[in-house]
Amino acid sequence: MSTATLKFIRLSPTKARLIAREVQGMNAEHALAALEFMPNKAAGIISKVIASAVANGDYEPEEVTILSCRVDKGPVLRRFRPRARGSASRILKPTSHIFVEVGTVVETKEKKAAPKKEAKKAEKKEAPAKEEKKAPAKKAAKAKAVDLNDLKLLSGVGPAMEKKLNAEGITSINQIAEMTKEQIAELDAKIGIKGKIEDTWQNEAKELIKNNGKES
Repeated sequence: MSTATLKFIRLSPTKARLIAREVQGMNAEHALAALEFMPNKAAGIISKVIASAVANGDYEPEEVTILSCRVDKGPVLRRFRPRARGSASRILKPTSHIFVEVGTVVETKEKKAAPKKEAKKAEKKEAPAKEEKKAPAKKAAKAKAVDLNDLKLLSGVGPAMEKKLNAEGITSINQIAEMTKEQIAELDAKIGIKGKIEDTWQNEAKELIKNNGKES
């Protein structure tokens, strides 16, 4: 792929664009042949820019296609013409910048494929970010490993309640999870917690043991 640029050429961009549209996408050899027989001033100038672009890439005209032929507006030269009674009329002389890009069919396909490759790279960059987001969740799961001898992990159990339970021989969460209904009723009567063991603590104890990787 190669380019050529011609700047500040004394040519109207409006007229030059009519010719540029004709050769856009053409094979360079066919474009040069067509421009040779066009009577427009722009045809001869654009033909030279195309030939320069082909030469810049060390191509042969039949090998390449005109990927882009653009005509941009340049500065306008202002001149004056003397008129009657000492007056003057303005003359505007437009200029143009001509840009031509040529390339082979293979290079054209690669150019089109480039945005897709960039999109895939962006997806690969986003993938580690998603994994990083998942990582804290895994760490949190690992952090759930707890000391099953700490009764204060149960809701409503503070140091005072823990002492009462210890006094009754309850020293671990495993014991609460394995208690029978008769044992629960007996403990309820002794420490006066009104069914909290069966309704809340047992469920919590089983959940903690499950998260800790142990069977109740």
